[in-house]
Amino acid sequence: MKTPLSACRGLTWILYFLAATCAFSSARPRVLVTTDGEADDRCSMVRFLLSCNEFDVEGIVNSSSQFHWQGGQGWNAFHDPTWVRDSVGLYQKVYDQLRIHDPAYPHPDLLLSKWKIGNIQGVGEDQERSEGAEWIAQVLLDDSDTRPLWIQAWGGCNTLARALRIIQEEHPDRMTEVATRLRLFLIWEQDETYQKSIRPVWEPLGVTTIISDQFDCMAYIWPKVLPDSVKTYLEADWMKKHLLRGHGPLASSYEALDGAFHAEGDTPAFLHAIPNGLRSLESPAWGGWGGRYIEVRPNVWMDPPPAPDWKHPEGQISIHNSWSKKLENVTDPAEQTLRTHYFKPIWRWLPAVQNDFAARADWCVKDYASANHPPQVKLKDTPLDLFAVPGETLTLDASATRDPDGDSLQFQWWAYLETSQIYPQNHEWESSPKVTLTFPAKAQPGEALHMICEVTDNGSPPLTRYQRVVIRAKKP
Repeated sequence: MKTPLSACRGLTWILYFLAATCAFSSARPRVLVTTDGEADDRCSMVRFLLSCNEFDVEGIVNSSSQFHWQGGQGWNAFHDPTWVRDSVGLYQKVYDQLRIHDPAYPHPDLLLSKWKIGNIQGVGEDQERSEGAEWIAQVLLDDSDTRPLWIQAWGGCNTLARALRIIQEEHPDRMTEVATRLRLFLIWEQDETYQKSIRPVWEPLGVTTIISDQFDCMAYIWPKVLPDSVKTYLEADWMKKHLLRGHGPLASSYEALDGAFHAEGDTPAFLHAIPNGLRSLESPAWGGWGGRYIEVRPNVWMDPPPAPDWKHPEGQISIHNSWSKKLENVTDPAEQTLRTHYFKPIWRWLPAVQNDFAARADWCVKDYASANHPPQVKLKDTPLDLFAVPGETLTLDASATRDPDGDSLQFQWWAYLETSQIYPQNHEWESSPKVTLTFPAKAQPGEALHMICEVTDNGSPPLTRYQRVVIRAKKP
């Protein structure tokens, strides 16, 4: 008697989940979101909730921005903060179904217990001791969990600024301790509070801070700036098939624009934290689904310049001086090429990102055997960090990789040139789990080569995961 395929896949999943849990439970990133509730925030929240099995969610806090605040009129009007509760309510309707695919999805009640209303009364208002500010301070002061906390400012920084001032005023002896685990990912600086309040006090303490402008290629301007090959994954036909129709109440709540991707300018903030094997949390310079950044001040990271003569603004970075807005409507072919290159740190990953979105939407309505799940890329006799003598021949081996669904896998090893300082001399770029390369003979001690193992399954939709190997030169 043959064992049913669904039973085999179910057993495979149990074994896979146990292994994955043992390997990654201690590595789950902690994230806390602040949001001004704009339409693109609400679209990002759909994806965030479908992705929240990847994180320990420490908070979802309503805040204001220079674009939206309570009392704002017209386009500046503030969306009622209860939209967060409503979104979690839709998540609750598919929660049991999602847990079939990953028991790590947090309970809706847990998410709601961490939903707080912060400073929303005006642009940059940071005087009120709001519930949201108190919650952020409480999470940062909790020394029972010393893992880094990634606070994402989808809107302004005002609630965060108030929280940090609570710590500064009431727990000054703990500021250095808090700074060691605080991480910031800002989608622009959507009010002046980062410059006025956070930067002078907390930057000197070494808080890792990313201030992103390249996010804009996932915001409202995406039809203008993305390559045609990538736009396919955001256009109406794709969105209707993979998200909007027949995928349950949470996915169908996505506020599509004429059936197409609307805007998710805030999504890179949490894509950066998804543990997909690219190791982007180890350095903003390494690049990943949330983009790639360069250090412009000690531990402050911003977008690589579109051209060498472009200089980062000294003060607040927002819509008034952003490089994305300067490039949005260019018509000169050379400038359009510049624009395409500028946004590449994010759009290069978007087909995989969108297929990941589609798979999670499937999980809302399909049983385990009928849906696809990402491969787990594992290396064999290959450390994640290597030291090599210039001229040395190396073999990188990902043959321990497995797929929870038993799908066939396509392997591609490639050198991440934008991150690497050197390039391998001779190499065998085979579509196989192994790659052999010769480390550059002229490599100087400490110079690094970043090799990416990219693995895609043949499921529907095809899903991609990675493993990054960093090879540094040592003295001969």
